Amino acid sequence: MKLTLAEPSYLKDSIAIISELVNEARFKVSKNGLELVAMDPANVAMVIFKLLSSAFTEYNIKEDIELSINLNNLKQILRRAKANDAITLELEESKLKIQLKSNTTRTFNLPIIDIEEKEQKIPELKFPVHIEMPCSILNEAVEDASIVAESMALEAEPKKLNILAEGDLSQVKVEIKEEDNVKITVQGTSKIRSKYSIEYLKKMMGASKLSEKVDVHFNKDYPLKLDYKELDKVSLSFVLAPRVEND
Repeated sequence: MKLTLAEPSYLKDSIAIISELVNEARFKVSKNGLELVAMDPANVAMVIFKLLSSAFTEYNIKEDIELSINLNNLKQILRRAKANDAITLELEESKLKIQLKSNTTRTFNLPIIDIEEKEQKIPELKFPVHIEMPCSILNEAVEDASIVAESMALEAEPKKLNILAEGDLSQVKVEIKEEDNVKITVQGTSKIRSKYSIEYLKKMMGASKLSEKVDVHFNKDYPLKLDYKELDKVSLSFVLAPRVEND
């Protein structure tokens, strides 16, 4: 296996974001690309990551490979990658060799680890709500909500999304209406509402480094799915369990 990436930010930024949620993960390397599906230790959030083979300048594998890595250690190495470094990943015995090359060549070796956990399957979810919007709008709304509460509700109706949060004494409401850069699709005419952890959302919002737009999918008291994509390069998605409200 030898994979070379000329734009280090796709891997560097993705691993920095994923490591906020997951400590250790199993990567699958196939002819299509580098993939990871993992749950956070609390089983609240799932991460689905794909770095497509078309993002690499060199992509050489003879057969599908699985390798498990400590993400914090990987993040520390990738943090050392400069914007003009090419990153090369090679498998040598029981180590992952990572080379950062520009005017100097720096080589790191990371141990391949054993992970006990079973393979994660991506759940089949159906969503009546689909919103496409600039990441900046969602990021600002989450920041606003975080001032007053630890969780926030998403409430969708045709052509409108409300983001609501309520603390002991304070409330915030952010209204987002459909316009040129915001597309809101809601099946049916009734409002659909669900509540999610702000702490987790803040970690996921880091993916706005990868894409200018985010696709938001949810349903009543149902998991939330956020998709961040850069065409033919990288996709990073999150599935977040709801906080069920007590009536």
